[in-house]
Amino acid sequence: MSGTEMAYLKGEVMPLADAKISIMTHALHYGTAVFEGIRANWNAEHEQLYLFRMREHYERLRKSAHALMMDLPLSDDQLCEITIDLVRRSGFKQDVYIRPMVYKSAELLGVRLHGVEDDFLCFLIPWGAYLDTTGGVHVVTSSWRRTEDQSIPVRAKVTGAYINSALAKTEAETAGFDEAIMLNEDGHVSEGSGENIFIVNDGVIYTPPSSDNILVGITRNTVVELAEQELGIPTVERTLDRSELWLADEVFMTGTAAHVTPISSVDRRVINGGETGPITAQLERLYFDAIIGNRDAYAHWLTPIYTDGYTDD
Repeated sequence: MSGTEMAYLKGEVMPLADAKISIMTHALHYGTAVFEGIRANWNAEHEQLYLFRMREHYERLRKSAHALMMDLPLSDDQLCEITIDLVRRSGFKQDVYIRPMVYKSAELLGVRLHGVEDDFLCFLIPWGAYLDTTGGVHVVTSSWRRTEDQSIPVRAKVTGAYINSALAKTEAETAGFDEAIMLNEDGHVSEGSGENIFIVNDGVIYTPPSSDNILVGITRNTVVELAEQELGIPTVERTLDRSELWLADEVFMTGTAAHVTPISSVDRRVINGGETGPITAQLERLYFDAIIGNRDAYAHWLTPIYTDGYTDD
């Protein structure tokens, strides 16, 4: 399972420990950066690491950069090539997490977006499960409301916006819960601190629409497609009220870090007797099979890292 944490910075590949930026970097002071999280999942039987939906992540990164008036001169093909090379050089044979970022790299102070140099970086680390899903997770509705699009563009993964998520996450964990559910300013369900939300009622799947200030997740889209194609269950996008979570047959979260995570209680209301519901369980299995290359129908989502004859040398 050994490997080397690697980074791409200022056009060069290096060990992560050697990747440094100045304490005057604009992004550090003002949150002027956008990012993605990409998973590469290890299949021991195949002896292969599979990057999951890498191109879709870079397409979204480019849109996020555009929202912050940042230039990303590298093409999607170049970004994918950099990432593949980085993961391959790391030599890991376990699940890893890749963090690409476009950031205002100029070493200057001043609150603005225009006229500030930007750059691209990327690094990877080994990273297993984000949430302990044994028995499902316990969530609580946060007192912190989800950022409104009129304040910070919610469809972009802006680093500065994540103080909103950090406040909600810490509030939840210090109160004894695993994760937070955030409402929008209208009091409707938006998302978790870093996950999209789904409920199941009478065999139908529901999830909040983008108009309720969610980040439209790539894992979210994956689960919607799996539910439709494999289970014959369409997903209905509509506004959800807080109490609908309490009364749902099943509740689950999705995210690149969180995968498909069953929720066993919301605001101390137990869901489905505290057990993972049948539709959630099926989607959890389907998703994991897809991301590790065990479902040929979804091979187009995957990029294998190691070529034939790969060795650690």
